[in-house]
Amino acid sequence: MKTIYTIAALAFTMLFSAQEAGKAGELLKNEARTTEMQTQRKEILRNKTIEAARRGGSSDVLDNSSYRRNNTNNRSQQRPKNYQWNYNYGYSEVFLRIPERGFFTVEVGDQMMGNASGKFRFFDLPTGRIPISIYDNGYLIYRTQLNVRNNSRMVLDFFTDYGLYLLDTVPVRNQTYGFNDWDDVWNNPYGNGNSGYNNGGYYGNVMSSQEFSGFLNALKRNSSFDDDKSRFIMQQARNVNFTSQQIYAMLQTYSFDDKKLAIAKQLYKKCVDKQSFYIVYDAFAFDRSKRELSDYIARM
Repeated sequence: MKTIYTIAALAFTMLFSAQEAGKAGELLKNEARTTEMQTQRKEILRNKTIEAARRGGSSDVLDNSSYRRNNTNNRSQQRPKNYQWNYNYGYSEVFLRIPERGFFTVEVGDQMMGNASGKFRFFDLPTGRIPISIYDNGYLIYRTQLNVRNNSRMVLDFFTDYGLYLLDTVPVRNQTYGFNDWDDVWNNPYGNGNSGYNNGGYYGNVMSSQEFSGFLNALKRNSSFDDDKSRFIMQQARNVNFTSQQIYAMLQTYSFDDKKLAIAKQLYKKCVDKQSFYIVYDAFAFDRSKRELSDYIARM
């Protein structure tokens, strides 16, 4: 009977892990006010006009040919510039994809970018909480705050009908500008595969074997009851994801199947290798718990 449920769980996992908008990642709440969303930003329209001209379209482009001449004539009247060299305020990156037709403009902190390709790469961002705003043809449609960490890259998806989703946060190794993490996360963002370096055991924002061993020991040491274990685990889950094997190990510390079932449902969304989630079913003592978890995953 255990083999039957294991096979059924694997089939459900493969069937319902296909890519679908608004089903992956952490939804970041839209904080834009209605009045803001009804006003069109003129500078964004100018950027769109210039982008259209660059692509060969017919449009009016600002003539800046007199800038250098006027700037040279007035240089003696200008105040001395206060240049800042090698100013260090942390380093982080934000990669955003909008897989829809249209001209979108994205503003992250003091950087702004607009294009119709749907991919937006922001580098040299300060660490901490920074605002992100998304515009469609000059109209604000989404605004929220990102909590970016030093030497990290946030990878996000945005859908006009569903919102902004944080798919993963990956470390930037020696500030190299490789795009493997970008491509891996976006090619397999909804459970179709692992993000990061699968052969090397790297799954994005997941604890290493040593880190998880320490966490598991702390869980056993500090949480005597199942409810305490769930609170301890979910607090950690705010900052990391888990592998199927790690979820199985955590469920093994529980005493009752109903508590295992409740935490397994929550952790499924945080699982980075959903194709291996069938491992988790072996942690349950009763078939009805396995059936309920399988039905829950099938409805997602």
